[in-house]
Amino acid sequence: MVDKIVIGVASHKPYRMPIEEIYKPIQVGARGKESIRNYQRDDSDNNISEKNPYFSELTALYWIWKNVHNAEYKGLVHYRRYFSSKKQSLMSKGNFDDILDEHRLRELLSETNVIVPEKRHYYIETMYSHYQHSHNIRDLELLRDEIHQQSPEFDSAFSQMAGSRSAHMFNMMVMKSDLFDSYCQWMFDILFALEDKIDLTNYNRQESRVFGYLSELMMDVWLDGNGIKYKEVPVMFMENQNWVKKGTNFLIRKVLGKSKTSAHMGD
Repeated sequence: MVDKIVIGVASHKPYRMPIEEIYKPIQVGARGKESIRNYQRDDSDNNISEKNPYFSELTALYWIWKNVHNAEYKGLVHYRRYFSSKKQSLMSKGNFDDILDEHRLRELLSETNVIVPEKRHYYIETMYSHYQHSHNIRDLELLRDEIHQQSPEFDSAFSQMAGSRSAHMFNMMVMKSDLFDSYCQWMFDILFALEDKIDLTNYNRQESRVFGYLSELMMDVWLDGNGIKYKEVPVMFMENQNWVKKGTNFLIRKVLGKSKTSAHMGD
């Protein structure tokens, strides 16, 4: 029987939340801001709340890693994105009744120690070229170099990710606590080292979230590099997605380059 499960729900504003106790709303970027009722602030105890403009939802992930010690499984989702108990259409708006509930989650965790989103497919380009068309490709190359410096045994897994046309995106997961902690240790060690190597001087507000974008691509490197088995679960969006706009922006980036649009990977 799986014991306590804690899944953080990263949010920067008041929003409807799941009613099940396994979900813990976390106010990200809370430093210097008024508290949101019934949310856990990410600036309490051991935290990196001040890094939220650059690390996005990772400030919630860090808070869970450092401050949740009594759970057998830990995870992270978003106020706009959840794991779903059933297959979802990309064109449909998510229903709160379909959020993965504790009963179904426990069934899944009896079969695996790691749950991740279904892979997002890009089809006509690799993850490397997609990042190149969406962000500053130098940052991804710096990530590659830092992984090589700290964990050269993951070089092959990084190359595999970069050449793939799909990835587990969104920084969403549920893992057994020891694996969750191990992943966070590895990921944050690398990202903190990159803070001194990535110059954000000319980055706009969206582009400054670079460490959040990079971390999305680190999940598959860590999973594949460690040979960790996992189960994929559908993701649903709680707000309507403008897929026409997203597709148009993607084609503009592909043809004209990322400077012609503000759309970004993981949006």
